[in-house]
Amino acid sequence: MEKNEMIAKIKELKAKKGALIVAHNYQIPEIQDVADFTGDSLELARKTAAAPEKLIVFCGVKFMAETAKILSPDKKVLIPRIDAGCPLADCITVEEVKEYRKKYPNAAFAGYVNTNAEVKVLLDVCVTSANAVDIVRKLPQKQVVFLPDKNLGYWVQKSVPEKELIIHQGGCIVHRQFTKEDVIKSREAHPGTKVIVHPECEPEVVDAADVVASTAGMIKFVRESPDKQFIIGTEEGHIHRLKKERPDAEFFSVGSAKICVNMKKTRLSDLLACLEQEKTEIILDKDTIKNAIRPIEKMVAM
Repeated sequence: MEKNEMIAKIKELKAKKGALIVAHNYQIPEIQDVADFTGDSLELARKTAAAPEKLIVFCGVKFMAETAKILSPDKKVLIPRIDAGCPLADCITVEEVKEYRKKYPNAAFAGYVNTNAEVKVLLDVCVTSANAVDIVRKLPQKQVVFLPDKNLGYWVQKSVPEKELIIHQGGCIVHRQFTKEDVIKSREAHPGTKVIVHPECEPEVVDAADVVASTAGMIKFVRESPDKQFIIGTEEGHIHRLKKERPDAEFFSVGSAKICVNMKKTRLSDLLACLEQEKTEIILDKDTIKNAIRPIEKMVAM
């Protein structure tokens, strides 16, 4: 089936079944363009919770679709590629969190939303790359176990020096590919252009950047900036989204474009098959949903 035919069929099935399609900013352009909403993982989970549709198709990686199910327990949440995992989310286990709990009984446990549902159950509060600094600063405890991303933990510790962070040594295999040399060469190639990087990048990359921001923060920055050129340090799919926000601007990757293989697994054919068969549903038991929503709600309240 040709691309345009698939797109037409997807739109037809979406209307027929009353489905809502959401896509993460790192998805391939064709998936972003056919989605009802694009955004970061928590933004999309909240969109799906607020939407009237009862059938949700989440084009992203598994932990993101789980978060959508946690916030929309009465809705049917599908993911086109159940094998689209996240090595960052998988790098922290329930057993490891329990060990941290034993070792640091008086600490607050702050976990990135980029965690699997069974890990969220054991957290005190969830954070995003956009709000991690603010949330950790507001926690009453002076000691905070922060997981799983060590680079986001570094950024938070640097920004909130009054707290003691015990940082799990996990990381995003995509963002860790950016180097300080990439930043230097990008500045030489595009003099005077601001470098905007994600806080999951290595500390020396973060320190060398002009702006450190989540994907949502990057969108906000380029929307409001009078500049016409930007150097971006995150997964290359986000540049497609940024170009849609600022068609008058030019965007360059920090060094070569970095690709998340898992995010790129979802194709139009997968989305079509998912809608046709309503397969690969996210199933979570009631106790997991009840306990995993707690740290998310606390984050929102804070």
